[in-house]
Parts: sequence; C-alpha cells; structure tokens
Amino acid sequence: MGASLFDDASLRLERALKYVTLAEDTIEHLKYPKACLQVSIPVRMDNGALRIFQGYRVRYDDTRGPAKGGVRYHPGVSLDEVTSLAFWMTFKCAALDLPFGGGKGGITVDPKQLSKMELERLTRGYIDAIADFIGPDVDILAPDVYTNATIMGWMMDQYGIIQRRIVPAVVTGKPLALGGSVGRETATATGAFHTIETLMPKFDRRPEDTTVAIQGFGNAGAMLAELLFRAGYRVVAVSDSRGAIYAPGGLDVPSIRQHKAESRHMKAVYCKGTVCELVAANHITNEELLELEVDLLIPAALENQITAENAPRVRAKWIFEVANGPVTSAADGILNDRGVHVVPDILTNAGGVTVSYFEWVQNRSGLYWTIEEVEARLRDRMVRETNAIWEVAQREAIDLRTAAYVHALLRLSDAIQVKGTRDYYTQSLG
Repeated sequence: MGASLFDDASLRLERALKYVTLAEDTIEHLKYPKACLQVSIPVRMDNGALRIFQGYRVRYDDTRGPAKGGVRYHPGVSLDEVTSLAFWMTFKCAALDLPFGGGKGGITVDPKQLSKMELERLTRGYIDAIADFIGPDVDILAPDVYTNATIMGWMMDQYGIIQRRIVPAVVTGKPLALGGSVGRETATATGAFHTIETLMPKFDRRPEDTTVAIQGFGNAGAMLAELLFRAGYRVVAVSDSRGAIYAPGGLDVPSIRQHKAESRHMKAVYCKGTVCELVAANHITNEELLELEVDLLIPAALENQITAENAPRVRAKWIFEVANGPVTSAADGILNDRGVHVVPDILTNAGGVTVSYFEWVQNRSGLYWTIEEVEARLRDRMVRETNAIWEVAQREAIDLRTAAYVHALLRLSDAIQVKGTRDYYTQSLG
C-alpha cells in the first residue's frame, strides 16, 4: 500500500523546514490536525429508502484564527483526503496573511445521482451532524468540488435554524441574497490570473508569445481560460471530465464557454450571437493534455494528476496549480530537476479563500463592498504575496512551492511562539 495523500502533503512541510529556523514547539504543533470529525448522515430518499452517507470535517490548525475551508461532495472523499486539504488550507491562509487556520469537509457521495430534494436533505443532515463543530468564530465553511452557492445557502439556513438566529458568517460562497459577496464566484480564477500576470514578466514572457493548456473546465478553469484569452494568451487546449480539445493555433474560449453553457457539451466552436459553428481541433484525453508542448500548464481539476509516472513526459515550462494538490511530491522532484517551475496551489488558487475572507468580514460588519472594491483588494493581496514568495525563492535559491511554505511557516511560527515555547518556559527568570 502506498503513502496516503496526507503523508504526501506532509513532505512539503519537511522540505520547507530545511530553510527556516523554528522553535521545536512550532514543528510539533503542525504535525497533527487539531480535530477530526466523522459522521453518519441518514437521508430518506425520494423512493422512500433510507441511505446512510459518511461525512467529515477536519480542523487542522486554528493558531491564527478560526479554521476556514470548503466542503466537497465527491465519491472519493475520505478522512485522509479531507485532512490533507485542511493541511493545505492552513498554509494557504498563512501564505496570504488571512486571519484563519485551515479546515476542510466533505461527504462521500456522487451528487449527480441525487435529486435536488435529496441533495438538500443530505446537506441539512450534514449540518445537523457537525453543528457543534463549526461556527463563525470556530470553523467557517465554503464551496468546493460539486458544491455551490445554493448548497452554501442551505448550510447557512440549517445552522441558523439550529442556533435560532441568523448567522451568515458561518458559511461563505453564499448567494448574494443571503449575504454573499460579489466577486466570490470568480475569485479563484481571478486570483490565479493575478498570480500568472505577476510572475510571467519576471521570466520575460509576454502573453502573445505564451501558449496555455488547462485541465478542468469547471467554474475556476473556464473563467481563468477566458481571462487569459482576453489578456492575449494563446489557449490551445481545455478539458472537462469527458476529454479535451486541442487546437495549436488557439481556441476561442468565450465561444466554448457559451456552447457548453447551452448544450452541456464542450466542443471547439466559434459562436456569433446564438449560432455556433464547429472549428478544426483535435480530440485528446485529459492525460494527453498534461503532456502537450505548451508554455503554461494549468491543472484545475482534482489532486494527483501529475505523478512520478507522467512527470518525465510533461513538456510545459510552468505549471500553475489551480486544483488542490494536482502535483505529487514525487513529481515535484522530477519537475524541479527538469527546470519546470511549479507555482503551488497554496498561492495560485488562494483567490477563493481570500474573497471568502472578504465575505466573512462583510457579514460581521454588516457593510457590503462593491465589485470594484472586492476586485481591487483581491488584486492587491495576490500581487503582494506573489511578490513576497518570489523574493523568498530568489533569496534562498529554492523552488516556488518550498518558498511558499517557508513564507507561510514564518507567519505560523510567529503566532505559535507568542503563546509561549520551550525557550520561553525554560529561560531564567532572573
């Protein structure tokens, strides 16, 4: 049996520890999740049958503030996966200087097999089961894989029923009508775009000379594809769960998004008004997309897409992780040796949690910002922290992933040390 996802994630921490001097207390503190909850959720199905689903919530660390992290609905959800994601969230929040720790949750389910009423009953049952474990000052939920604003609204509503009061700040990513923030739905893509735009000039790369392949055409991947397209990048390949389309001359991303929204099928098309015409393109697999000869490769689907097995065949020069954990630690070493720059998930996809923070702040204050304010604040934070991580990488002569963890570790260490460490308790009082 191979190493667990969490064991693999922990290797990133071990590498970063070589480049920073920390108190023993900090290292010991970050080795283990603070709390893990596994629950059984009974749901009465539409046909009258009773099914029991397994749900999870993990608070990995709350040194810098309440835990923060999404809830995913997916058949592959497990305690190991959720713990790994909470671990990553801990470092993501610290890297972006957000006053949060790391949390994550999920339910082992294929939501596509449930009716909307069954999905609502499952969601409310999950909140019933974990209500004592979460809260706006304890652990704040957000959308993730196969969860959306509507599901977040159900979660907020159910928590409010249990508490007998309105508590909008317990959940972010809610519908605007229930206290959501403008800009939240596009935040992950927009944040990734700012990271790309900040880093590529450092490598003397111009958009018009840069080719891009994006694995995953969900909310984040599709929006990022369009942002890059409109900025002048040549997006040559995109994919969804069914497969990929590839056109060396470039794809018309807005037309593909329009066609998929209308037909639920992704094809290489050019649309004029409501009329979409097929254009020449190759149909390839998701695996083949990862090995295309492009400048930027953007995995925006699930974890463990680039492994030790296929890393030697990856021909991209830069990888920006929009998905959580798409590159394994073993693949990292291979890619680094080959000179491939991997920009880590804890930076690239941090736009989502950053605007979730903005939503939480707005919920707590009762004052809501305009889209211009949200986007300006997001851009400022993404650019600032991207530049800071780049400077750590240059100063220490290390890869960007390790630099991001070093950057985050220093902030976590500061918070842990001010609570008292071994050095404090053993020093002379005289």
